[in-house]
Amino acid sequence: MNEIILTYVVSLLLALPLGWYMANVFASSSGALDRVFGPVEQGVFRLAGIDASRPMDWKGYALAFMKFHVGLGALVFFILYFQGYLPLNPDGIQGMDWDLALHTATSFLTNTNQQHYSGQAQLSYFAHMFGIVTLQVITPTAGLVALVAIVRTLLARPHTVRQLGSGEVAVGNFYRDLVRAILRITLPLAFLVAILIAWQGVPSTFEGAQTTNTLDPAAEMTQQEVPVGPVASMVAIKQLGTNGGGWYGPNSSVPLENPTPVSNFIETVSLVLIPIATVIMAGFLSGRRRLAAGILSVMVMLSVSLVSLAVWSENQPNAAFVGLSETGPNMEGKETRFGPTASALWGAFTTQTSNGSVNSMHDSWNPMGGLVTLMDMFINAIFGGVGVGLINFLLYGLLAAFLGSLMIGRSPAIYGRALEAKEIKLLSIALLLPSLLILSFTGASFAFSGLAQNSNPAFHGISQVLYEYTSAFANNGSGFEGLGDDTVWWNVTTSVNLVFGRFIPIVALLAIGARIAGKRAAPTGRGSLKIETPTFAVLTLGVIVLIALLSFMPVLVLGPIGEQLFLAN
Repeated sequence: MNEIILTYVVSLLLALPLGWYMANVFASSSGALDRVFGPVEQGVFRLAGIDASRPMDWKGYALAFMKFHVGLGALVFFILYFQGYLPLNPDGIQGMDWDLALHTATSFLTNTNQQHYSGQAQLSYFAHMFGIVTLQVITPTAGLVALVAIVRTLLARPHTVRQLGSGEVAVGNFYRDLVRAILRITLPLAFLVAILIAWQGVPSTFEGAQTTNTLDPAAEMTQQEVPVGPVASMVAIKQLGTNGGGWYGPNSSVPLENPTPVSNFIETVSLVLIPIATVIMAGFLSGRRRLAAGILSVMVMLSVSLVSLAVWSENQPNAAFVGLSETGPNMEGKETRFGPTASALWGAFTTQTSNGSVNSMHDSWNPMGGLVTLMDMFINAIFGGVGVGLINFLLYGLLAAFLGSLMIGRSPAIYGRALEAKEIKLLSIALLLPSLLILSFTGASFAFSGLAQNSNPAFHGISQVLYEYTSAFANNGSGFEGLGDDTVWWNVTTSVNLVFGRFIPIVALLAIGARIAGKRAAPTGRGSLKIETPTFAVLTLGVIVLIALLSFMPVLVLGPIGEQLFLAN
């Protein structure tokens, strides 16, 4: 319990100054920061031929965001497909099949890092560094700057909204925001964490696989090839950037990625550090600190509740062996150097932040622990991905404002600006799409023989398939391992979920924020809905729980809840 409290306290204490710093990065003028980073940024813009001083409306920002991602995705697909002909490939690894290359490029492009391949065995050093790690740096930063553009409109005070000549509202310049955030936030933080975990023993080298003697001299094979490489840099950004894709197949349960309790603590804090800091940043950037405090309070309440359930579940005996010889906590699929509590904390945090990295195998968790990871991803706004987590929370908040206004007999509005039919339609699409795609693909996988490729029968087999599609749409990347998911069906259908789960919420809220910011604010009175209050925070909490439960309760009964009841009997 002490390690859980310490992790929350350290994360919150570090996120407060980081959030203040991030707000200063995106301010119109950053003073000393401009003097240090400005010349480098201007050099990048000149080299790329970009006019970063030109403000964009939401359509221009969204178009630049999408064009950048399409180009980057095509480049990484090319690297993965042709990696056998590219340099930095000392182990002679061949290129991926088209469908696996498509899924892998899409997965890392959407800040998901869902892997249908086994870690280092199918990627060269070149593909890792110039494909995977590049996306792990850029894509979370892109989510962050999309949030900043939304904060400049949706949460802006009326006197700070800037109108363009076209009549649209200015939201910033995508390229300026992206380069500024990479140089001033993402890379410095990743460098610091990489140094810390390399100090704990995580490899950082360009040498090929190392040959080592096994501990058992009587074994048939007395030597073993151990892949190494620039692991520390990838692990640092996978944790900080809510990425999750590991250098090794079993991810952070491998001692080379996570060798000590100290490295485990550093990596656990890194899971939630930037997502928490983005809420604080939004408060400073918009001047609405009470709103940010209310949002963070709801996030922490949800997090603590679900972490507590996960920790309780994994400290119970293995549910499959209750009544037999199993008496201690569930240690199946867990590293003894971490134990059930640290493993459950990591598993809850990694699904609450759309990170997806693991230090234990979620497929081996007790059913109620598996339920926690699924609920985390259904909600997808408990801290969430870098930038996108708060975007998803604001979608819930807008729905709460709509419902709350109707409950008190007022026209739906936020900060005196009307919520009209077009905004509610966009909001509805963004909130209803997860259940539509997740449940449709899950059902289709079981409806047609041979598609699911699940390794477990009955309740747990349903959970395996449900988890994979949920993980893809929530841009999480973790999985109930055991699926034969390197097939054309799995690679293509999960790629659809990856793309819609990433880009629909971002573009929808960009449009909603710009539309709302362009409206005249009506005076607020005593009867107006106030959103910077504890009452509204509780209303938003209720909306989040109801949406997640009502959308997915039937399939949860067929999955982890049914499994728990079956094993209990």
